[in-house]
Amino acid sequence: EVQLVESGGGLVQPGGSLRLSCAASGFRFEIYNMNWIRQAPGKGLEWVAGISSYDGRSTFYSNSVKGRFTISRDNAKSALYLELNNLKTEDTAMYFCARGQKYDVSGVRGQGTQVTVFS
Repeated sequence: EVQLVESGGGLVQPGGSLRLSCAASGFRFEIYNMNWIRQAPGKGLEWVAGISSYDGRSTFYSNSVKGRFTISRDNAKSALYLELNNLKTEDTAMYFCARGQKYDVSGVRGQGTQVTVFS
């Protein structure tokens, strides 16, 4: 069974940082491109960042997070990460890791971890 379990969310003030983690199981993690997507209250799913399969050499970001967020992976641990820096109130959302191609928000995803940025 494919499982993705996110963790690391929390409450943070603007300008703060968080590191999200995603533990993957039930599939061969290293062969899949992976994404982080988010959903703000009352809004649809938004693709945030993506990383290529295997060595993760290629990374991609939405314009809204470019320069502030960093996606990475550790295939030995079947883990996906997202470093969130210089957080803004508009980053408040439920964050999900998901399997899929760049920009894809329809892939298999976990239950999510909540990030709340408050001033």
